[in-house]
Amino acid sequence: MLPVHELGAITAEPPDPSPGLGRAEMVTAVDDTVIDALLAEPITPLLGVQFRHVGGALGRPSDSPHGALQEPYLLYLFGIPFSPEAAAGIPVRRSALVEALGPYVAGRKPYTFLGPDESPADVFSPESLARLRAVKRARDPQGVFRSNFPVGTD
Repeated sequence: MLPVHELGAITAEPPDPSPGLGRAEMVTAVDDTVIDALLAEPITPLLGVQFRHVGGALGRPSDSPHGALQEPYLLYLFGIPFSPEAAAGIPVRRSALVEALGPYVAGRKPYTFLGPDESPADVFSPESLARLRAVKRARDPQGVFRSNFPVGTD
């Protein structure tokens, strides 16, 4: 059995905090068109391109704010900004790869995969966001509970 503190070893995740620029997108299928688009050019300056199979509990009907994830795959693009050139090139390359996948990109992602330039409004429907904000106002009016991507109280 693998101890909890070693779970990062499964995907070779670094054990210590490090800088990184990632982007996630839900993908509707992985077929030859998707593979060809991803392999058409080197991924540089990205460090990795991952497909994660999504399913199980995440795909079941849910009354959670996000709802069920019907898309079967999560694409994760990641780079380390080890130089100013890499920092500038990583977002460009990520965008180019997502654009190359065209209609295969669903346009949504799990809340836990938001990037620094995204907000909860990019993940939740207006109705769900209003519901979350109402809960936040009712249960945490002092703003004690914080997150990297707060839903706000408006």
